Amino acid sequence: MDPLGAPSQFVDVDTLPSWSNSCEDELDASDAAAETFQEDTIRSPFLYNKDINRKVVLWKGDVALLNCTAIVNTSNESLTDKNPVSESIFMLAGPDLKEDLQKLKGCRTGEAKLTKGFNLAARFIIHTVGPKYKSRYRTAAESSLYSCYRNVLQLAKEQSMSSIGFCVINSAKRGYPLEDATHIALRTVRRFLEIHGETIEKVVFAVSELEEATYQKLLPLYFPRSLKEESRSLPYLPADIGNAEGEPVVPERQIRISEKPGAPEDHHEEDEGLGVDLSFIGSHAFARMEGDIDKQRRLILQGQLSEAALQKQHQRNYNRWLCQARSEDLSDIASLKALYQTGVDNCGRTVMVVVGRNIPVTLIDMDKALLYFIHVMDHIAVKEYVLVYFHTLTSEYNHLDSDFLKKLYDVVDVKYKRNLKAVYFVHPTFRSKVSTWFFTTFSVSGLKDKIHHVDSLHQLFSAISPEQIDFPPFVLEYDARENGPYYTSYPPSPDL
Repeated sequence: MDPLGAPSQFVDVDTLPSWSNSCEDELDASDAAAETFQEDTIRSPFLYNKDINRKVVLWKGDVALLNCTAIVNTSNESLTDKNPVSESIFMLAGPDLKEDLQKLKGCRTGEAKLTKGFNLAARFIIHTVGPKYKSRYRTAAESSLYSCYRNVLQLAKEQSMSSIGFCVINSAKRGYPLEDATHIALRTVRRFLEIHGETIEKVVFAVSELEEATYQKLLPLYFPRSLKEESRSLPYLPADIGNAEGEPVVPERQIRISEKPGAPEDHHEEDEGLGVDLSFIGSHAFARMEGDIDKQRRLILQGQLSEAALQKQHQRNYNRWLCQARSEDLSDIASLKALYQTGVDNCGRTVMVVVGRNIPVTLIDMDKALLYFIHVMDHIAVKEYVLVYFHTLTSEYNHLDSDFLKKLYDVVDVKYKRNLKAVYFVHPTFRSKVSTWFFTTFSVSGLKDKIHHVDSLHQLFSAISPEQIDFPPFVLEYDARENGPYYTSYPPSPDL
């Protein structure tokens, strides 16, 4: 209440419901089976986290009305922009704000500057300048918008601010597509809270009626409110989810610096990846930058392109597949439960399970199966992993042909091959052993030594503890019938 007894127009952020409390009834039901669900499901890069969700608020209203430590004002470089957010802030803050802004002498795009809140309920105002959007300069606009959010949060951290109210920084006046900008806003805040969450208690996204639907749609991707929502949102993440701080990643602009400048380097297989796709123009590290793209394309046609540049082309092709995998509805393939993550092997490496009997090769779109494999495996393959393939009770309708396997091997990124340490082929037949030998001998290289044919689960347990594998029931039944009953512990068996 104000001194005259009238209700205050300002809104205390502590009275607003957090994101974790929205749709709570629906999400609690899914959490009842959380442990089972987690066993069978690949995790998102943005994990379900109740503590982070409690800090986040989506509120439809005027950011100038928020009673919090600081609110954000979006403006132009002279800090004189006339947009609905700025005009409301100036009107409620009073004339002293204009005088204070003149002392700042403007603000560059992507920067953040601080003033007092004056007559606002908020103690401070953080002013930032969003980029003007042009599609041909999209990368620059993404980086600038990321800098806006990151610099605002960094300033709040440095000033020990406990709560902050964000307006939508990408004003319509500057032409930034709302959905693209919202992805950057949400993932930047999410990554900041993961790293510096102890410094900020509340982050409010103050949106208009037109902006609310987009935020409601995209918030579950970066702040899932349950394991079920995390899994459901995963296919809709964009191809570029930024680095560990949410910053846009531009592979073409990455420069690799040698540990020993001026000395030639030996390029081993384990060093290959995004960092190696460089044209070596000079003999010293600083000269090793990317060559002319058009020239590279001409050289490809002429068959004269270097191995490094060919790897770059392969990486671009893989990124296209990954982008499609994250945007397409793959729920029909996921429902087969033919590929899932389970525990770890005796060396601590992630175990991925493939169930051959659950792959109806003649009934499904195999391109979608390839997309699903990429969708599930992309962030698993960044670390060492092993595959367990259950060939148990498969028929000719479940057998993946060599053309599909060759295509998969050719499409996937080098990290899949580098970090795959073993493939355990469980319950093989004579025919499958012969087919595997021919495929690993004549179709692909570097895979033969990683294949281990496993006739019984007893053998498998010398490499992976039984508690670390989620077995399909028919596999256990078949193995008990053929090799004796299944027990929870087994004596050591010879190395595979």
